[in-house]
Amino acid sequence: MPLHRRLPKRGFTNIFRKEYAVVNVQDLDRFDAGARVDKQALVDAGLVSNSDNLIKLLGNGEVSIALTIAVDKVSQSARQKVEAAGGKIEA
Repeated sequence: MPLHRRLPKRGFTNIFRKEYAVVNVQDLDRFDAGARVDKQALVDAGLVSNSDNLIKLLGNGEVSIALTIAVDKVSQSARQKVEAAGGKIEA
């Protein structure tokens, strides 16, 4: 029997999986107050390397300025921190 049939088959690759580029709330302090932070602004700032990826905002750290953020997904803790600082989320 050939080797490829003798070895066990393991794992599964989901072809419909969505890959997200992760941005933390603490990384947003480099933007000016009142700025609109979208995918292009994150690429220009160097926080996201590929503009083709979807972007998810996570709540690691603190934000001290009010921003308008337009990303694909937002964690609940990140949403609370941005809104507590006076900003808003456009997801």
